[in-house]
Amino acid sequence: MPGGVRAPLRALVAEDQALLRVGLTRILEAGGCQVVEAVDNEPSLVRALRRDDLDVAIVDVRLPPGFSTEGLAAAVAARAARPGLPVLVLSQWVEVLYARDLLADGAGAVGYLLKDRVADVDAFLAAVRQVAEGGTVLDPEVVAALVGARSRPLDRLTAREREVLTLMAEGRSNAAIAEALVVTEKAVDKHINSIFTKLDLPPAPDANRRVLAVLAWLDGR
Repeated sequence: MPGGVRAPLRALVAEDQALLRVGLTRILEAGGCQVVEAVDNEPSLVRALRRDDLDVAIVDVRLPPGFSTEGLAAAVAARAARPGLPVLVLSQWVEVLYARDLLADGAGAVGYLLKDRVADVDAFLAAVRQVAEGGTVLDPEVVAALVGARSRPLDRLTAREREVLTLMAEGRSNAAIAEALVVTEKAVDKHINSIFTKLDLPPAPDANRRVLAVLAWLDGR
């Protein structure tokens, strides 16, 4: 953009509850995003996900007409058709299988947050931007559930490496992990490289290997 001004992120919102849909729209627009469309049902979402002017989609898991997993299914199908399409899914409850479905293609640019997190506006907007830029963001409660449900794949990792992987799954950068654990970024780099080695992840762009590390954890390998 001229003068170094970045274009606003173009976002799609899919949420059946009118108040939350309007609230999400206002939060995104106040945060510098452009909401190109806001929909409240599965057929409209399926159509809207075909738009070629989307930078990120914020999607409720459950949408009319069935209120089961229509939003998630539409997002997964859209990413199959357009690999790497950035999608941030919102859910009322922790559902480990939803996170696994989203991460299954290994492409990154995905997020899974509980709806309560929207109340922290700055953190929510940061998550939207991170997903739009190709990152992966998982709600801390989802990560906690995954740790409890998936201990065996982590047997080869040290306690510190498990802490680092947990923070990676939340979408934190190396600098943020270092700050949280009160260690240097160099130490974090060493832990991450050790995680990649112990999970048998071959050399690849680090962003992809971070996603693969979380996938290995989810899949129980």
